Amino acid sequence: MVDKMSIKMKTTLLLTLAVLLCGTVVIAQEPQKQEQKQADPASKLVQFQMAILKRGPNWPANPGANADLQQKHIAYVTSMVESGKLALVGGIKDDKELVAVFIYRTKSAEEAQGWLAGDPGVAAGHVVAEWHPWWSEDVMKKVTTLEPKFTTAYLAFLTRGDKWTAERTPATEAIQKAHLANIQRLADEKKLVVAGPFGDNGRLRGIFIFKVASIDEARSLAATDPAVQAGRLALEIHPLMVPEGILP
Repeated sequence: MVDKMSIKMKTTLLLTLAVLLCGTVVIAQEPQKQEQKQADPASKLVQFQMAILKRGPNWPANPGANADLQQKHIAYVTSMVESGKLALVGGIKDDKELVAVFIYRTKSAEEAQGWLAGDPGVAAGHVVAEWHPWWSEDVMKKVTTLEPKFTTAYLAFLTRGDKWTAERTPATEAIQKAHLANIQRLADEKKLVVAGPFGDNGRLRGIFIFKVASIDEARSLAATDPAVQAGRLALEIHPLMVPEGILP
């Protein structure tokens, strides 16, 4: 029997990465057309809001010193996940600026920002958010009871490479075709589990999340991407600590 999740991920990745390479401007500039596309059964892309959390002005020298604030932060994040408002939360531990990524189930930036503002860590100025609209199929699992266990995945930010261009030519079309074939292979291998483009047409183009044994394996897989090899896209990869049960 064909694995239904594998088929779902394959469809998701092909759709999202096609948008990533050549359609992000359309998403940003023509929301009505995107809404029509969303209504099409062949396209299950939905809009989320992503907060990339960075160290704020009051980032503590010893983050574990204020146990009460930390407990309140954890309780708040847990409630957001269990309510379904927070689709994915992951901590970044290998960077001096980046702290975490939160993905909210809403297309409203104002609503997502209001939800994040209720986080005691944000209110205390420990972290600040960089916001981006983000598109994907909702493959993240809804967790009604969040367990205090974590799994390590690997988050790749896809950025504009040195040879990025918005122009579509036979050469870029060939790169896109090879890129999508590579994505299908990674989906079939169940190593790339989440992918999607940003909708604001900036330096950040999208994300990959790999479920593999090591960051070296994630880098090796990412390096097989023809768009990366051609210099159209570049990658920044980080370990991502994600509560168990959320990732597909």
